[in-house]
Amino acid sequence: MTRTSTEPGTTEESPTEPDAPTAGPAVQPKNALDAYFKISARGSTLGNELRGGLTTFMAMAYIVLLNPIILSGADVNGLKLDHAQLTTATALAAAVTTILMGVIGNVPLAVAAGLSVSGAISALVVPHTTWPQAMGLCVIYGLLIVLLVVSGLREKIMNGIPLPLKHAITIGIGLFVAIIGFYKAGFVHTGGPTPLSLGPFGELSGWPVLIFCLTVLTIFVLMARNVRGAILIGIAAGTVVAVVVNKVGHLDPKVWGGSAPVWPGSPVSAPDFGLFGHVDLFGAFGGKGLGAISASVAVFTLVLAGFFDAMATIIGVGTEAGLADKQGRMPGLSKALFIDGAGGAIGGLAGASGQTVFVESATGVGDGARTGLASTVTGGVFALMLFFSPIAAIVPVQVASAALVVIGSMMMSQARHIDWSDREVAIPAFLTCVLMPFTYSITAGVAAGVVSYTVIKAGTGKWREPGPLMWILTAVFVVYFALTPIKSWLGVH
Repeated sequence: MTRTSTEPGTTEESPTEPDAPTAGPAVQPKNALDAYFKISARGSTLGNELRGGLTTFMAMAYIVLLNPIILSGADVNGLKLDHAQLTTATALAAAVTTILMGVIGNVPLAVAAGLSVSGAISALVVPHTTWPQAMGLCVIYGLLIVLLVVSGLREKIMNGIPLPLKHAITIGIGLFVAIIGFYKAGFVHTGGPTPLSLGPFGELSGWPVLIFCLTVLTIFVLMARNVRGAILIGIAAGTVVAVVVNKVGHLDPKVWGGSAPVWPGSPVSAPDFGLFGHVDLFGAFGGKGLGAISASVAVFTLVLAGFFDAMATIIGVGTEAGLADKQGRMPGLSKALFIDGAGGAIGGLAGASGQTVFVESATGVGDGARTGLASTVTGGVFALMLFFSPIAAIVPVQVASAALVVIGSMMMSQARHIDWSDREVAIPAFLTCVLMPFTYSITAGVAAGVVSYTVIKAGTGKWREPGPLMWILTAVFVVYFALTPIKSWLGVH
């Protein structure tokens, strides 16, 4: 194996590296489906794609239950959205955007209501606007991201990020999804005498956490034995165990932290599309909404979060799937970015809040997904959830969280591509990696890495090396970190 130097502080594996895209002889497609999605060309199989798509859905099915809870608050007029309509809107928007990502973007990336967007809408926007006005802001921020994609700026920014930072983003995403998994499972707790603790009082307790641990270990053992579909098998086995334990032990539904793993009385439910199209596009900018300045700041915040969260996730998952070239660039990236941006508008129009690429897509990639067929499968199952939404509640969050921990361990492998002896690279990479899980924000990790990279380069007399785009990003992220005092100066509350 040979190594070639690409820039100060970086080395690259030759194309013979197993996880790098290879330029071997062309692979003849087996059929029209294979030819369209390039299944064989990407070293995958129909079984891998079907299994990967289903695994991704199982890892993120919780969004159908969680998003309606997040958006359950009252607006400025005291009105609340109907829970059944929110469930339908969440499944509908996820189905449409994920299928578009698969059929047009041809990447194994699933899209659904972004928790950061839904949380910001619910906590910061809706108390001062009506729900249609809030969804209007989602449409606007989605369209703005689409404009950035059409102009080519978004892809230039992604390709302009130095390769070591791209690897660090992948590592950071892995740590981020792992901490999400540990936290959701109850393995890690907050609110005690220390910022984080093992369980609520320094020790693990309860059947759900035990089932999480068993599921994680089962998947790891299956992976070590090179069993295909290890993640999906582990999730299925963990769910069966959870259902049995819950039934035999007569557990309180509260111990599961969400819906208990029980078979619903009726697995079928009729969709309610009552929220579709209830959008007030510019009402939030008027006197009865947030006002022009506050609404503009809200849109800027949503664009920033949606832009860089999705960018980091696409880089991380795309690299893990082997879709990136030696410089960390993904062919056909613009289509995926366009659909991700359009997801903001689609989600607002559906009444589900802005859509974004889900980091749980990595679970499908870990199970072999390499093409958009997997996303099409994931989107198709979301479409089925319009009629079978009660079934999504069977998989407990503790079992789904196990898959996140497993994927986090897999994404750590990118650490081998970073020259940790070069401080100019190692320090920004370190900040990128650790701040994603420590701040619970992908954007914060990317921002810290970009700012520290350019500042260190300038401090060592190499201020030209980062390039104009990196300096522009640095200025944007300085505004991001200083957003609170800026809002105070502008009189925005």
